[in-house]
Amino acid sequence: MAIARKSMGDYLVEKGLITAEQLRQAREAQKQSRSDLGKILIEQGIASERDVAEARAQELNIPFVDLSKFAPEPSAVNLVPEHIARRHNVIPVKKDPASNVLIVAMADTNNPYAADDLRLVSRCTIKAALASATAIEDAIARAYGSAAATPSAEQGAPAPSRAPAVGMGDLYAEIRENIAKTGSVGDVADEDEDAAVAMADEAPVIRVANALIQQAIKEDASDIHIEPQRRGVRIRYRVDGVLHETMTMPKYIQPPLISRFKIMAEMNIAERRIPQDGRIPITYQGKDFDLRVSCLPSAHGEKIVCRILDKSSVLIGLSKLGFTAENQSQLEELVSQPQGMVLSTGPTGSGKTTTQYSVLNKLNSVEVNILTIEDPIEYQLPGIAQVQVNKKAGLSFGNALRSFLRQDPDIIMVGEMRDLETAEIAIESALTGHLVLSTLHTNDAPSAVIRMVDMGVEPYLISATVIGVMAQRLARKVCQNCKEPYEEDAAYLRRFGFKPESSDQKLTLWRGRGCETCRQTGFKGRLGIYSLLRMNDEIAELVVRRAPLADIRDAAKANGMLELREDGLQKVLDGITTPDEVRRVVFTAGQAG
Repeated sequence: MAIARKSMGDYLVEKGLITAEQLRQAREAQKQSRSDLGKILIEQGIASERDVAEARAQELNIPFVDLSKFAPEPSAVNLVPEHIARRHNVIPVKKDPASNVLIVAMADTNNPYAADDLRLVSRCTIKAALASATAIEDAIARAYGSAAATPSAEQGAPAPSRAPAVGMGDLYAEIRENIAKTGSVGDVADEDEDAAVAMADEAPVIRVANALIQQAIKEDASDIHIEPQRRGVRIRYRVDGVLHETMTMPKYIQPPLISRFKIMAEMNIAERRIPQDGRIPITYQGKDFDLRVSCLPSAHGEKIVCRILDKSSVLIGLSKLGFTAENQSQLEELVSQPQGMVLSTGPTGSGKTTTQYSVLNKLNSVEVNILTIEDPIEYQLPGIAQVQVNKKAGLSFGNALRSFLRQDPDIIMVGEMRDLETAEIAIESALTGHLVLSTLHTNDAPSAVIRMVDMGVEPYLISATVIGVMAQRLARKVCQNCKEPYEEDAAYLRRFGFKPESSDQKLTLWRGRGCETCRQTGFKGRLGIYSLLRMNDEIAELVVRRAPLADIRDAAKANGMLELREDGLQKVLDGITTPDEVRRVVFTAGQAG
């Protein structure tokens, strides 16, 4: 199924960028001069260079890159020498490691020599994108023009770093000058604590750290990775669950930058041998964020990972998390019960906490007393008493839960059931008239029962208390700005449980073409894929008999449970995500979700 494409001129008229009469006059001039229509529109001042490039991209059905908003990835820029980029006026913007495809922004996609040269030097498959010639020239200057900000080769410095934003190279130079003044160049382990603090408190270092945090928030990143390498410091952001390299900083940036993050997170700056954890509360553009900071000693220095928590994200409501109408209705019915246990399962980063908080936010009212025990408290909800685990003070999940039962609670949320003691007290709470919400790390919903038995919980207690288990994953959504339909063999979806009507049946699915909005990935944002097991008499009996996992799964499916792959299939058919994305997050070796 092909999309009808408008000509460049018609597209500009439709967008209101030029009038129909201006287009007619430009076409008349084109007949006389036999020049390019876009060039005529620009020379006559009728349309801007950017508008013409975007319209031409639409006409040719290739991505358009707004280089004023989208910074080329350093890992892509490093694949193409500067002289090649300047010769053909092109700039690499992104590389996909999985497919070895290099996306290159060009002003002229009809230049065969450019594609050949790029293929030879990068050893990648080249995918062309369009950008205005002036924007490419500016991007080349920014990407390849930062050598002056890096130390000389005689000083043992890495290759020039690709500055991700205007002005970053100047900050590098300022930091270098400050270090040179103090005479303290080298690994932070060689410096005393006072020197490390002094370097971390320098204004350039503060601005670099703030720039990293602000850029991550702008790109909707969930994590910042600051990774010391042998000859540099790699910066990566996790966006929509996938890590992207953002830049590589010079090695001399490492000591003050790591120290700066440790100071902001209130860590012990003098301790470099053991892992540390901390948090950084910040406000950016009127929104409150919490950065959970983890520091880990590694071979080339301390690695910093910051988890970015948007405090407003849990208030979006269950209806916007990706539930089907049936799953949401069943979940709301389960959590409206006066007692019992509802579990959320899945690997780290699958959105379990967000689901739990969304449920709590829905249940929160003046008529109910809600208590939570968490490690850590990721979001603070008004009207709910939230307790932070404090192992040093002797406050564990078990100790807190015992105290909870004397606090007259209606609903209890346990951040995670990690051991038998916590599980037993949570079950006791569910047996004595409380609704208990908690999480487990399992692959699917039926496995939660087996996991609890492995922890030492008696099966009859599980069958008597657990009323529902929600397994979940997070999949990337197709970018709404550049989504387009394509035809796929229906047989390709057999692994998701789809049954084709015939061997040659075709389906119309959707995918993202790639644009500056989605960083040329074709994906923007994430949604949940869910599988809800509801306990009934048959499943309870199987649990008590310690039946095999396969029997419990079959009974759950007979009771209406959709497997993760089946819920993912529905979202593929609805055009929300792609088959490959569902396969990436759902399928595991020997198991189909």
